[in-house]
Amino acid sequence: MNIDEATIQRRCPDAVFERGVNYRDEGRIQRLDRFDDLVTATVQGSNLYDVTVEFDEEDLETRCTCPYDGSGDCKHVVAVLLDVAASPPRDESEDIETVLADVSAEELQAFVREALAENAELRDRFLARFGDDHKSVGEYREEIGQLFEAHADPVVFEAIDFSRFFKVAERYRDRDRSLGAAAVYRAIFEEVDERSNIVDGAYDHYARTIQRALDGYVECVLATDPDPEAFDTYAGVLEARATTEPRINDDQFWRALNDLEDRYNT
Repeated sequence: MNIDEATIQRRCPDAVFERGVNYRDEGRIQRLDRFDDLVTATVQGSNLYDVTVEFDEEDLETRCTCPYDGSGDCKHVVAVLLDVAASPPRDESEDIETVLADVSAEELQAFVREALAENAELRDRFLARFGDDHKSVGEYREEIGQLFEAHADPVVFEAIDFSRFFKVAERYRDRDRSLGAAAVYRAIFEEVDERSNIVDGAYDHYARTIQRALDGYVECVLATDPDPEAFDTYAGVLEARATTEPRINDDQFWRALNDLEDRYNT
């Protein structure tokens, strides 16, 4: 977990770096935890924002639930990275490994069951990794729609965090279950597109969300090596979205459709 101030400064504009310095100095980091090479934190801005930092040998990946749409890391991420650089947090995974060694299979199963009952996001991740079935596109869309309803007053001004759904899709892809992942990606781009008429802020965030879901959908469709009939069905999903009113994001859907067709035919 090696990172220094100079590296952090190169990851963002100077003005953002300075605000990140101020945020850390002002004590805005409410919580910071580490598990192996994953750091999670909560930072107080105009709202409480969740920051995630994943370290690996060559690079690090950062995410924040704030509506920042500029280049590089946001000030909340910068504040967390500066805190990690100054004082690397204690790795709690060591404690977990010690406890796990002494827990019986029955006790562990009972705990997992209780945790799954209390946490819908964890249930999705569990089923994506270990289950044989997946939710329907409609079920995922309903959950995404609930996020929009929770943030609308009466329109949505800030960026909604969809990372939960992308993580589920990644779990399916890790298990080579491309159709399960495609269902999640489809639900994301369909529901975000459907709700675009109530978005009044963080436009780049929603455009990037749709694009990320479209890219994932195209990759998963091609990974199934579909026959012509199945391909027409998958391609039809994109064409239907591209021609759905109001056509706010239709250019993205047409580009994705062209990309899918070009790659399928080569």
